[in-house]
Amino acid sequence: MNLDTNLLIANGAVAKKYNKGDFIFYEGDQCRFYFQVEEGSVRMCNYNDEGRIYIQGIFQSGQSFGEPPLFIEETYPACAQAETNCVIYKLSKETLFKLLNEYPHLQMKFITMFAHRLYEKSAANKNIISPHPEDRIVGFLKKFKKDQGASKEKIIIPYTRQQMADFLGLRVETVIRTLMKMEEEGKVDIIRHKLYY
Repeated sequence: MNLDTNLLIANGAVAKKYNKGDFIFYEGDQCRFYFQVEEGSVRMCNYNDEGRIYIQGIFQSGQSFGEPPLFIEETYPACAQAETNCVIYKLSKETLFKLLNEYPHLQMKFITMFAHRLYEKSAANKNIISPHPEDRIVGFLKKFKKDQGASKEKIIIPYTRQQMADFLGLRVETVIRTLMKMEEEGKVDIIRHKLYY
């Protein structure tokens, strides 16, 4: 979702700076605000008892995150953490709902965004249940490429091997080993440690 910055500011949204690694909210917190990234990137993730992480999504400049609980009076199912230094607009839940009533076209934007996210979650879950690491990695790479609007040419994948592992529920060693095998088979290119697919 991307609400116009001028609309956010005119309705009292506050821009807040976060340093890399800062938490914006924690799993289990009450949902009271609409958040939209102005600069940098944010990851939504879960940590288990051993400190392992599972990344639900990474959100860049212009994207919003953490909205579903706003609409159903639930707490956050994951935490949000600054992936880089970032600036985030924060708008109260009450003001967001007022805007949605005043501008009905925004309601359709939210519905469309929620539908996209549900579809992507369903596709991601299909990949996660695969016992084959390569299937999971290929699914992840294809989704990224589709999101970028790329067709046949190979593009750079901006995620680290660790981030990919955290997205896919794999060990980083497994991701590295699988990507090396995929490179040998000509399925990916690795040039100066950068991954292309």
